[in-house]
Amino acid sequence: MLPLRFVRRVLAASIVCVACVASAAAQVVNPADKQKPGQSEQKPPDRLHTWEAPPVDVYGKAPLVEEDRIGDYEQPRWTAHRRFGETRVYVIPKGMVDFEYWLIPQTPKDGSTEFKTQYEIELGLPGRFQLDLYAVAHKTGIQDEGFAIDEQKAELRWAFADWGKIPGNPTLYVEWNEVSAAPDHFEAKLLLGGQITSGWHWGSNLVWEHELGGPQENSNEWTTGLSYTAIDSKVGVGVETQLALVNSLDSHGKRGDFEKEFLIGPSLQFRPLPQMHVDFAPLFGVTKAAGRAKTFVVVGWEF
Repeated sequence: MLPLRFVRRVLAASIVCVACVASAAAQVVNPADKQKPGQSEQKPPDRLHTWEAPPVDVYGKAPLVEEDRIGDYEQPRWTAHRRFGETRVYVIPKGMVDFEYWLIPQTPKDGSTEFKTQYEIELGLPGRFQLDLYAVAHKTGIQDEGFAIDEQKAELRWAFADWGKIPGNPTLYVEWNEVSAAPDHFEAKLLLGGQITSGWHWGSNLVWEHELGGPQENSNEWTTGLSYTAIDSKVGVGVETQLALVNSLDSHGKRGDFEKEFLIGPSLQFRPLPQMHVDFAPLFGVTKAAGRAKTFVVVGWEF
């Protein structure tokens, strides 16, 4: 378990990041420059949220509002918020700040369900960069009273180009994962995503994760997501998959055979408010090595 003082420092650092971004975006208004009667009120461009941002005229009017191109990177509006539980797509727009609460129950074929809770802050940076900071807690079984923050993660993304310039919109993702009383992890991903046709959006990630100590487990993963817009900017439905090939060092220091873990399940996104998104993706194991189920529940709020 991480010391309480350390946890407070992590949360304080996240709050400072949010405050810095908000402060940079703020604009002081001179009383002499107040809106004159008859003039329409307009927000400065850097104060607009993603749902307020005017579309960039790239290919003409998009069939759906969520497919309008917005921001410095001319990306579709739907990419500004997490579309899938496991699969990531591109980066969020510059200046955007988003908070997400995650609940991830993982049920093995034998044993108690492990509940992982994540608190994440996402920061859209210039130059097609994105920084994410996580505080993570674990709990095993419904009777376990040992729930505590015992893990922290830092993630950095960089998109190779503005949206649509390169097929698949490739984005590089690296993550450092520090776990209490366990080896650290390093993870690298190649994020891909795009639009098949109006209303149909996809994402795919190639993942390599390595444990830096102990059995030095390696996990090679391929995740996919397909989503259909049932109600523009409100409801999306689809399917997600996760394939993982996992092995680790045995007692003799040799790597064993890969175990194949494959999960598949439905995906749902609901947006009750323009600044809020709720994602639900229950994935079910279909191979011997896979767990019984892994469910993603994500609630996000854009500031």
